[in-house]
Amino acid sequence: MRLREALIAAVFLTALGVFLLKGKDRDMMTGYAPAPEPVELNEVLTNSLSELPELKGMDAVIDSFMHAWSIKGISLSVMRNDSLLYARGYGWADKEKGQPMTPGTTLRMASVSKLITAVGIMKMQDEGLLNIQSPVFGPFGILNEYDRYIRDEQYYEITVEHLLRHQGGFTTDGGDPMFSTPAIMRRYSLTKAPDSATLVRKLVSEPLAFEPGTDQKYSNFGYLLLSLIIEKISGMSYEDYMQAYVLNPAGCYGFHIANNYLSGRHPGETHYYMQPDSEPAREYNGSGRSVVRCYGGNDIHALSGAGAWVGSTPELARLVAVIDKDPALEDILDPLSVEQMTTRLDDDTYPLGWVDCTTEGEWTRTGSFSGTSAIVKHFPDGECWILITNTSTWRGSLFSKNTSELVRSLRPRFSSLLPKRNLFYSPSNT
Repeated sequence: MRLREALIAAVFLTALGVFLLKGKDRDMMTGYAPAPEPVELNEVLTNSLSELPELKGMDAVIDSFMHAWSIKGISLSVMRNDSLLYARGYGWADKEKGQPMTPGTTLRMASVSKLITAVGIMKMQDEGLLNIQSPVFGPFGILNEYDRYIRDEQYYEITVEHLLRHQGGFTTDGGDPMFSTPAIMRRYSLTKAPDSATLVRKLVSEPLAFEPGTDQKYSNFGYLLLSLIIEKISGMSYEDYMQAYVLNPAGCYGFHIANNYLSGRHPGETHYYMQPDSEPAREYNGSGRSVVRCYGGNDIHALSGAGAWVGSTPELARLVAVIDKDPALEDILDPLSVEQMTTRLDDDTYPLGWVDCTTEGEWTRTGSFSGTSAIVKHFPDGECWILITNTSTWRGSLFSKNTSELVRSLRPRFSSLLPKRNLFYSPSNT
């Protein structure tokens, strides 16, 4: 195993050295002319750039939608063929402080985070650091340090791809372990909320619900394991690796892993809201205290790559732009990796990172938990709509259907009215 780890380290350092070549040196190696440097979108985009008379009708529809669902704030960005056409905040980022939602406001995006994690895994595959057919556990597994806790030998069949497709054999029939920390603490006699390593040690001692690859059950825990795989191979924290090798190269500079409480929100991050009649929740760490559910009801930070990213909708559009095979912006993934991520195998198999990809070429990623709901819709004509809210609704995760319907209603009415421009590079061009 020491030899294998040394080989992995050598490959990683080689890839790192190539990446760190800058400017003319890298251009000479690739043969490409340097692309314009992306602007820091969260710093320069303003609502006024997208407050256009021809889109008053769209503003009215969104305002009506917010009123109907008692939503405090919405961020919306629209991209077409790798050009950002529209980016605007609606309502409030922090109503109590009088802070409006803006394009640069960052928001929790819940399970849209899984798309980001999948991009990180595919990036590592492109660089030769792993293969998605690699085993996760077992003698040659990436996370074999947990083998000593495994009793069910079916764990040794789990591959990276199984985790990406929610086919690892995990189930939430007894509750999602990522959203039931007090129950986990009671079950395993823990005196404090488990960190990732402790949670994995405890959970892999349990039998799998099904043989890996024979069924699929949506699994946040599977994407936590993918986050740990990224950490193990890179030798960096998940957040640091993703920022350095995926997000920043994509022009996404404001992405961070969420914290659990209002006091820990990042600069520029929205306030999150529950509905007025929402019941308080017990604090996730077993303290017994009552908290607002979106601030301490769950250990959001511990979700890591399963659901903890915070970012703005324009920067999320930047990420989609570099994984979509559109030549206008050079992708950060090999075209074959993008193809792997977006190919629909059948009705019963999740795509890689996305939650649905149709045979016609429409890609969807949704996410929701207390205080937020997010949707990314990339259409076959190259248009991409991204919408994130900062308020829970009584429908919970089912609210994703309502946001999807909103996007579908707006597109035929207002797509042709969107200005032909690219806010990725020229935010002052109105």
